[in-house]
Amino acid sequence: MKEVTLKIPDKNFPFFMELIKKLGFIEMESKDIDVPEHHKKIIDKRLKALKKEDLLDWNKVKDDFNMD
Repeated sequence: MKEVTLKIPDKNFPFFMELIKKLGFIEMESKDIDVPEHHKKIIDKRLKALKKEDLLDWNKVKDDFNMD
């Protein structure tokens, strides 16, 4: 069996996947990653320490970016 890697633009991905599924020659592989408990505890601790006042509102910040 041959294996192919394709780069599909984000906007076309749903259409591409539906087409491939309907053609019936797809084998999808799920790569589930187990996150260690001590990593989860670190994230929980950081989320609890995060204060809403420390966050910036995107609608106010985005105008500061120069996208040219």
